[in-house]
Amino acid sequence: MQVRALPPTTVARLPGYLRSLGGLASEGVLTTSSEQLAELVGASPAQLRKDLSYLGAGGRRGVGYEVDHLRKQIAQALGMTEERRFVIIGIGNLGHALATYTGFSDRGFVLVGLFDADPEVIGTTVGGHAVQDVAHLEDVVTAADASIAVVATPASVAQATTDRLVAAGVTGVLNFAARTVRVPDGVDVREVDLGSELQILGFHARQRAGAPAAPVESVEPVPDPTA
Repeated sequence: MQVRALPPTTVARLPGYLRSLGGLASEGVLTTSSEQLAELVGASPAQLRKDLSYLGAGGRRGVGYEVDHLRKQIAQALGMTEERRFVIIGIGNLGHALATYTGFSDRGFVLVGLFDADPEVIGTTVGGHAVQDVAHLEDVVTAADASIAVVATPASVAQATTDRLVAAGVTGVLNFAARTVRVPDGVDVREVDLGSELQILGFHARQRAGAPAAPVESVEPVPDPTA
């Protein structure tokens, strides 16, 4: 399969295609059209066909796409045919929920470590894994060859934790902490701010309800002390 360089926007849509294809497969559907799949994911058929063309995936005229074959192509493009080891740092409510989620393994991700700094949490078992002292983070990440980390720590330690992970060889960070973290070139980071996402949904709900936009108060300019 010849895979061209994938634009970030296409990569962001591929998991949705894969999820919808999985739903079709579970219903016993063998083939699908670009129109049907596009409707399931909320995209246009033209956009879907363009995205899939990057994978070398072309539907057959009058037949469409073979569901199982297309699932395999997308899974391969997303790296799901290879084992990806990851760790979770911060076993609070969110970290606990992530650690007990059973869907990671179906996507090729293997959880190899849980970490926390709270003495009352260290040593407990969550999702079949013992929570380890974050002081041992680098040793475990290196020994387990983990390339991805989920950061669910308090915001105050998110950057320091990320720096330690990068130094240990992690090349992908999924950050749930309530602050943006910086990473060097060669390391990918995805920021997930649940509060911000809810605020955006709240804004759209207000707009649909026809409520007027909240007035924006004017702010007096602050003198530049260096001027």
